[in-house]
Amino acid sequence: MMLLVTTDYISGKQLEMLGIAKGSSIQTKNIGRDISQIFKTIVGGELHSYIDMMNKARVLATDRMISEAEKMGADAIVNVRYCSASVMQGAAEVMAYGTAVKFVE
Repeated sequence: MMLLVTTDYISGKQLEMLGIAKGSSIQTKNIGRDISQIFKTIVGGELHSYIDMMNKARVLATDRMISEAEKMGADAIVNVRYCSASVMQGAAEVMAYGTAVKFVE
């Protein structure tokens, strides 16, 4: 199992930097759910279908980042970060990235 941390170190480990590992996902909602969320903005509250969409995008982006790090022979990924951007109406990209590292004995 790949260790992911938001720090630039792992306590008790010496690290060899392998390179940047990244993964992304673009998700969209179907038009029916998108319309229901538009009505939700009138009355206020949480947009649950968009929360679900972004959670799925984060999971996929993380899995793809981990896969890229594994191909480099990494034991962990440090400085893990997430960013998102709107691609078009109702669609968003989530990117996960960090530095793939190998533990030095």
